[in-house]
Amino acid sequence: MKKKIALLFSCLWLLVSCAEVPVTGRSQLRLVNNAELYALSFQAYNQFLQENRVVSNAPQAATVRNVGNKLRAAIETYMRQNNLSQVLEGYKWEFNLVEDKNINAFCMPGGKVVVFTGILPVTQDETGLAVVMGHEIAHAIAEHGNERTSQGLLANGLLQAGSIATQTNPKMAYQLALQAAGLGTQLGLLAYGRKQESEADEIGLIMMAMAGYDPRAAVPFWQRMAAQGNGQEPPEFLSTHPSSQTRINRLQKLMPKALEYYQGNGAAAAAGNK
Repeated sequence: MKKKIALLFSCLWLLVSCAEVPVTGRSQLRLVNNAELYALSFQAYNQFLQENRVVSNAPQAATVRNVGNKLRAAIETYMRQNNLSQVLEGYKWEFNLVEDKNINAFCMPGGKVVVFTGILPVTQDETGLAVVMGHEIAHAIAEHGNERTSQGLLANGLLQAGSIATQTNPKMAYQLALQAAGLGTQLGLLAYGRKQESEADEIGLIMMAMAGYDPRAAVPFWQRMAAQGNGQEPPEFLSTHPSSQTRINRLQKLMPKALEYYQGNGAAAAAGNK
């Protein structure tokens, strides 16, 4: 009887832990309290900055902060207009450029963003930077970190009634926070899946458009990203990312919707950017 009650409780807990992704409306499982996840995220972010060289006084760093703040304003506007401001509760936005040759960027849960210098030749300009930063921030506001962390915790038996059982294991907590940003694989899970990557493309496209950046720049950016593989891109079914052509085809289908935001809300933002 006790086992049946426990099973029933677990099923009810999982049921009430289902949530909806902003913008796309997809149902997802979130089992972790965001306050706890954000605390881990902020600690990991600060540790990452301490262990890496932060670029602060260069023009490129100022551009990263500028783009980040414009995206932040657009996201806050979108959430407010759609009665979703609660999605951003607990956010402590921060945008940093880090000296690293890797072609990468990430956003930790709670709005902590890092752009690597290695991606700047691919972004080329401020609009290209808005593509990649919008995409990474979209992972955060879509709660992909909570979703992936929940899956990892369940798979490893580290979840206790919605609480992360890592208080006595700082190393595990750090790895969980990295995984929440799509960086960690210590728990046996790959980074963001294809569905989440496509979702981040869609949300990021709309947010950059609202921030006054032409969303059509997303297609050439991802084409440049694909070229970095020198033709060695793995088959789509072996990758967590959509294939380059699949991604570009989907972006083109989403473009009319994104252009509505660019020509509407984004028009005033674009005027203010000049």
